Amino acid sequence: MTMSFALDRSLPVLLGVQLRGRIKYGIACGELRPGERLPSVRELATQIGIAPMTVATVYRELKEVELLEGRGGSGTFVAWSGAEDKARRSGLQQLRARIDALLSDAEALGLDRPDILALVQTRLQARPSDGLRLVFVGVFATATRDYAAAVEARLPPGDRVTSVTVEALRCDPGLRLKAAGADLVLTIPDRRPEVAALLGPQAPALVAIGFLPAEHVRAALAALDPFARVAVVSLFPEWLVMMKAGVARFAPHVSQVATTVLDAPELGAVLASADVTVYATGAEAVLERLPEGFPSLEYRHSPDPGDIERSVLPMLHALRTKTAITVPQEVLCG
Repeated sequence: MTMSFALDRSLPVLLGVQLRGRIKYGIACGELRPGERLPSVRELATQIGIAPMTVATVYRELKEVELLEGRGGSGTFVAWSGAEDKARRSGLQQLRARIDALLSDAEALGLDRPDILALVQTRLQARPSDGLRLVFVGVFATATRDYAAAVEARLPPGDRVTSVTVEALRCDPGLRLKAAGADLVLTIPDRRPEVAALLGPQAPALVAIGFLPAEHVRAALAALDPFARVAVVSLFPEWLVMMKAGVARFAPHVSQVATTVLDAPELGAVLASADVTVYATGAEAVLERLPEGFPSLEYRHSPDPGDIERSVLPMLHALRTKTAITVPQEVLCG
């Protein structure tokens, strides 16, 4: 376990809320990987200096939304839905059956192994490369479009990623039907259970990918004036501890950091005493409270390229291979 669960007692946020946010953020950003064991309730309570009941409550809440899972006698672990693995194993089993049938048909025609291999390779080369259709489900429309574009940029030519928000899926049956018809659905880890429930059991494989603070955010924070007074504004209280920690990580030279949430009564006072505002994605309304030209920075994240390589590309390869290999059987059968 390399992730720090340290809480910030200077924040006006309940410690349980901070801990819940830290774990959710750790899962979303890949600090906590599926299947990773968390400290026991007593271990974590002792480590960060809070009541065991608080830790137990947070664990229970995150189990209810399927971000954590308990394994009898073993402890608490980051949940691994296994949806993509199950879909891949099922697809491979069906694919092997088709291949076996293909080989039987080829042998019945008197073809030997070199002939079969040559025929398959020829048909693969002749087959047009149809792109696959992916859907990225996010929370905020503009950010979700950007996430979809960032993922698409790392996919094979021809593959396309469209974007939709959880709220849009919830309100529009047509969008749910369209998303369920995609080849693959992507989302952020803490929204995976909700997206899976919206799309239903007949939906395609659902892959949750991790996120990292965007490169331009890290660079902008590193370039802050050491004497700058920074206001950190979040839409949700539980994200404040991670945002403040992020500022400390990428701008360790800055010592004056105040935090608040968008609907807090003290928001105006915090903004008035700051030289620059760092706001969370989704908290863009804070810009209406700032003077024109006032320095501000959205604490934006971007999809983890490593997760795309590890999770998304193998799934696309499996889907593409399954589609391509079914063709020679049709040819051999006339």
